[in-house]
Amino acid sequence: MVLVKIGTRGSPLALWQAEHVSQSLKDISGGEIETEIHTFKTSGDQLTTERLINSGGKGLFTKEIDLAVDDGRCDIAVHSLKDVPSILPDGQSLVAYSSREDPREGFICSKASSPKDLPEGAVVGTASLRREAQTLALRPDLKIVPFRGTVQTRMRKLEEGQADATYLAMAGLVRMGMADQAHAIEIEDMLPSPCQGIVAIAARPDRLGPELKDALDSFNDEAASTCATIERAYLAALDGSCRTPIAGHARIEDAGLIKFEGAVFSPDGTSHWRSEKSLALSEATQASLKALGEAAARDIREAAGGDLPQFEDA
Repeated sequence: MVLVKIGTRGSPLALWQAEHVSQSLKDISGGEIETEIHTFKTSGDQLTTERLINSGGKGLFTKEIDLAVDDGRCDIAVHSLKDVPSILPDGQSLVAYSSREDPREGFICSKASSPKDLPEGAVVGTASLRREAQTLALRPDLKIVPFRGTVQTRMRKLEEGQADATYLAMAGLVRMGMADQAHAIEIEDMLPSPCQGIVAIAARPDRLGPELKDALDSFNDEAASTCATIERAYLAALDGSCRTPIAGHARIEDAGLIKFEGAVFSPDGTSHWRSEKSLALSEATQASLKALGEAAARDIREAAGGDLPQFEDA
């Protein structure tokens, strides 16, 4: 029997994801793998109102778990991939990806089914610069207020009247059995965060035993891996940070074609720059997938004039 220690954030959604990975590894190994789930309160979890840009950026949601993997307290870490910085700590790699859940945005509001239908001057709660910029692009009259916290925390803030509407990723709502509380926004209307809907497993590959490595290989979803490779290469090429509203999504079509669309928005939503790329699935390699994402990023940077727009500290 092999004991695998799993690191995760302690939110209900993060625990669902860790438990899903835990049970999957047990099932795949035929009982040869046992697991322990270790929860961490990350620096990002302590933010409930302000934007990430005021406190250090995206890596705040992984830093404490990264350290636990490095020092051996955990063997693997389970992350929502959209929260993982484009550069991992030295020695760590993404070693497996879950199948992708619904990547769309969920719009939660009792007054309207989309931001387009909100009353004039309505208040939308979000701490995502990408969601803020795309909301203002649709409706410049709306007021944005910061919303942070777990799914449950944000739902409570909405019920308390701190805003008229908010967004949550449909993937998280589906996993928590709460999808019926949101209106899904089509990707054509609001482009999601790169890697939204994908759960990833990070580890130090040099420390993985053969039983765990085989189980992770079996767990890995090739379609999610393909899309994640494009989206993370795109994000890295844009030097993606929490200061720039960056969106991107790759999908594999039935015709065997990989399509990617990326966009960067000005903070006020008045300008945006897009790129669309495609690649035959039969031609997909790690190098060609990364090259596709990098090409989309290059197009956007050139269209924006070199420097990407950024939110200032607030």
